[in-house]
Amino acid sequence: MSELYQASPIKRVRATKDEVGARRTALWRIVHDMKPMTVRQVFYQATVRGIVEKSEAGYTKVQTDLVLMRKAGKLPYDWLADNTRWQRKPTTFGGIQEALQDTARLYRKSLWKDAGCYVEVWLEKDALAGVVLPITSKYDVPLMVARGYASLSFLHSAAEYINELDVPSYIYHLGDYDPSGVNAGEKIEATLKEMAPDAEMHFQRIAVTPAQIDIWKLPTRPTKSTDTRSKNFGDISVELDAIQPNMLRLLVDMYIEDHLPKHQFDVLKAAEESERQILEKLVAGWAKP
Repeated sequence: MSELYQASPIKRVRATKDEVGARRTALWRIVHDMKPMTVRQVFYQATVRGIVEKSEAGYTKVQTDLVLMRKAGKLPYDWLADNTRWQRKPTTFGGIQEALQDTARLYRKSLWKDAGCYVEVWLEKDALAGVVLPITSKYDVPLMVARGYASLSFLHSAAEYINELDVPSYIYHLGDYDPSGVNAGEKIEATLKEMAPDAEMHFQRIAVTPAQIDIWKLPTRPTKSTDTRSKNFGDISVELDAIQPNMLRLLVDMYIEDHLPKHQFDVLKAAEESERQILEKLVAGWAKP
């Protein structure tokens, strides 16, 4: 029995306290500069900087460090995005005045009413929604989270809306560069066009692309041979998480802005702020006895 439980000949070197501290400081800087971002995005940025190894063990180190740093109050919770868990609750108010105040605070003017086109951003990964949302929200653009292969009901609902539009629609898709990720985007495009035959629809995959892999030197992984679609795809795959969060947001911003001249956006935001102030004055006047 003692022979079965002999000590392993492999010696694992445990990081010193100073090494762990240096690693966590480096992780803090990454998140600080690129927030909000997912844990997996932090891991990829840590690998390209040589902070951790590109392996499951390296990912575990990053994941554990980020948990302990947040619990210790050294890393704000809202710096990391997690859209995989959310609460469903109706919006309620303590009274009419509170409801009016909330309306004034959240007032948004329709940005695309006179734009002459319609834009949507489709995202393969739910976890990255919180990373891209600041941009799509700023421009009042729908963010569609497909979670890989979108359900037929989800696609039908999206296509039904697009089919009723009187302006051309532009769909921008972001997903992994691997057999399944690329195929999922192709399926979304084909199904939307099939279900919205009367629409002028332009569908474009904007990430991850082979050009981005080369130009941005994105971290790669071997293509899974178990994927039935891997034949003729190539040896390397790249996750969407490998793109720097700031670059991902800039990419989405660039494609949306292409349909909305900056001058038009600035004028509309100024009008929106002016109208919000009018609403706030109305609320204040209504509250007076």
